[in-house]
Amino acid sequence: MSEPSPRIGAASATAWGFLAPGLALISLSVLIPAAMALVMSFTQSGLDVSEPLRFVGLANIRRLLSDPMFFKVLGTTLLYLVGVVPPVVLGSLALAVLVNRQLPGIHWFRAAFYTPVLVSIVVAAIAFRWLYAETGLINGWLSALFPGGFQPIGFLTNPLLALPSVMVVTLWKGLGYYMVIFLAGLQGISADLYEAAELDGSEGWRKHLDITLPLLRPYVTLVAVISAIAATKVFEEVYLMTQGGPADATKTLVYYVYDQAFSELEISYACTVGLALFVIVLLLSLVRFAFAGDKGFS
Repeated sequence: MSEPSPRIGAASATAWGFLAPGLALISLSVLIPAAMALVMSFTQSGLDVSEPLRFVGLANIRRLLSDPMFFKVLGTTLLYLVGVVPPVVLGSLALAVLVNRQLPGIHWFRAAFYTPVLVSIVVAAIAFRWLYAETGLINGWLSALFPGGFQPIGFLTNPLLALPSVMVVTLWKGLGYYMVIFLAGLQGISADLYEAAELDGSEGWRKHLDITLPLLRPYVTLVAVISAIAATKVFEEVYLMTQGGPADATKTLVYYVYDQAFSELEISYACTVGLALFVIVLLLSLVRFAFAGDKGFS
């Protein structure tokens, strides 16, 4: 077997030299903290961070499996996922089909639909919190439409309405982002296919069912999995708008990790809940890789 040439070795060393800063940053900010959190899941930490960790084995996992609040926030997180992912997929696909037209000024519509993506989530959450207030714009419009006897709606104070109200912010922020992904897929579909479909009698929305959806299946899978992972890890909207309330109706897994770590100072247990979140995200990622072969996605 021939030895690698010096040129290949030099190229490899150069490549690793360029990768080294990024790998170092990832190790310091992601890999090392993740490893520490995994270790802490099997220990018990005290209120004094200078105290040595005490190994407790699977005690935190047993506590997790018997914690009713964990299963409640897990259900809320799954409900959030179910309430966000289908509208995101269908809405962003519809927007992509809408703006994938050769019309005068269509680029302005694309920019308008993408603008929410550029808005900070902090600004968006504060703005929607003002809109949802009992003296806010939405209740003001409703009181003008239904004068006399109208009772302001507590969008963020009613346990039944709080979670859907927070979902709206996630939808508003995400539709434009996923629209761009679908738009890239649509522009890769040849117009000849639509012309051939029209000759076969497929017109209007029927041609999108016959041509667009089958060819965009990899993009649908990609958007569904990415948006599902993002919905599972939702935190900013909940923290800024409801603080997990009312009556824990909007408390999600990530917020529960934050609450246990920084409010209850249960660092080890928070790491255990984070480990459960990691497993859920890993499963969703495996779903993504299972469909990675479609249309060359990797």
